[in-house]
Amino acid sequence: MEPAWLWLWLLGAGILASAHGDKSPGLPQASRGRLPEPAPAYRQVTPTITSFALRVYKQLAAQTPGNILFSPVSIASTLALLSLGAQADTSTQILQGLGFNLTETPRASIHRGFQSLIHALGLPSPKLELKVGHSLFLDKQLKPRQRFLDDIRELYGAVAFSVNLTDSATAWRQMNDYVRKQTYGQVVDGLQEFSEDTPMVLLNYIFFKAKWKHPFQRYQTPKQESFFVNERTSLHIPMMHQKEMHRFLYDQERACTVLQIEYSGNALALLILPDPGQMQQVEAALQPETLRTWSQLLLPRVSMKLVRPSLCVHPASP
Repeated sequence: MEPAWLWLWLLGAGILASAHGDKSPGLPQASRGRLPEPAPAYRQVTPTITSFALRVYKQLAAQTPGNILFSPVSIASTLALLSLGAQADTSTQILQGLGFNLTETPRASIHRGFQSLIHALGLPSPKLELKVGHSLFLDKQLKPRQRFLDDIRELYGAVAFSVNLTDSATAWRQMNDYVRKQTYGQVVDGLQEFSEDTPMVLLNYIFFKAKWKHPFQRYQTPKQESFFVNERTSLHIPMMHQKEMHRFLYDQERACTVLQIEYSGNALALLILPDPGQMQQVEAALQPETLRTWSQLLLPRVSMKLVRPSLCVHPASP
């Protein structure tokens, strides 16, 4: 059996549906004589981010053995921010590389879309916390235009710092301390060292904290069980058990089971379990249309026994 679990984290209320222009079924239409509310600006960018996320995942899966963890919103928003300070041709290449059609979506709409998305994801909630942050560390000899600094602060909430990057060890500590404070001590020494001739470091961090809507109870969590990494390799790891109501479907065409698990608040996790030997087939079938189809075909909540590994994420070694 090949590596079993393929995770897609969908953070934020309705991001998946809005990414494809879907309308929630059963909602009343705008009353006659009343204009509908304008669509959120982030709908200008979420379809492209979805496509970009799947392209990046497929490329990483083809080149990287083992587990893969990345934030599509972090990568896309960081590159879009960088395009603000690039010359016209380079800026175009960055945005087109993300997948934007600049004829259909002007630059200004793209940046306003990212501004709206970052704001929506960061809205305060008593049940979960999600922070997506950007910061720019510039060598003291580098003098960026004030317009650029104003734009990245307004559109991306980015903070710029002037530091002595020739003293790379001290600058490295300053950056890691900044990220550690912004993530409440959860991201520690995540930045790799850099050379003394580096003129600028553009940082992004993401922090997510939430509880499962239906928690895994401690008395339902045994100490150790066997988990098969592949046909020949198994690990003895903690496995979490739960009997609860969840939405799921079996996709016979793509040979996988899709399970939706909710957090408390407006966030959910979509777990994809390929049939034995079908990991590559499932990965090849991942398209924005696939996610839309799954979201429409998920069965109503049914009671099921769920068994999954207890996960812990650690930084990869350089």
